[in-house]
Amino acid sequence: MEISAGIQASLAGRYASALFELASEAGTVTAVETDLEKLRAALAESADLRALTTNPEVSRDAAQGAIGGVARLLGLSPLTGNFLGVLAQNRRLSQLPAMIRAFNTIAAAQRGEVTADVTSAHALSDTQLASLKDKLTAREGRTVKLQTSVDPDLLGGLVVTIGSQRIDGSIKTRLNSLATKMMKADGVIADQKG
Repeated sequence: MEISAGIQASLAGRYASALFELASEAGTVTAVETDLEKLRAALAESADLRALTTNPEVSRDAAQGAIGGVARLLGLSPLTGNFLGVLAQNRRLSQLPAMIRAFNTIAAAQRGEVTADVTSAHALSDTQLASLKDKLTAREGRTVKLQTSVDPDLLGGLVVTIGSQRIDGSIKTRLNSLATKMMKADGVIADQKG
């Protein structure tokens, strides 16, 4: 399987690639993906866990012990637990979110999928998600896996990112664009009067 050079060039990508290769050899890619999703959710929910992974004052041994406890608490597979231990010893836990994204990208590419990051002003219903997934799959010509998040600042609409492509249909962007056009129009009118 070929992995994008961009992923391999990053520190997080190299760790994610190594984890993917080990998971592939063991036939546990799906289990590791599930583990990493649990970790992603735990990092999003727990300020203490985020602090553990980013605080440079936590010793390697303390970080390894704490992250091992988190792995047991979350019921993570031995491979994922060992991986977290290596990250703690190498002082790379701060890169965990980027490693999770890279691993998901690698696994999706191996399955012929592409991941779309969808940000909306409000949580989307299952019907809306299914419709969006169908439209994006038709547009991309391959299976699209959605990762959703909510950002109330968007006011309404969606921002969809697939790889380096960004589709911004948010009300916030439309309002900003309208304001810019209005300011330019005011400038033109002011220039014509002067």
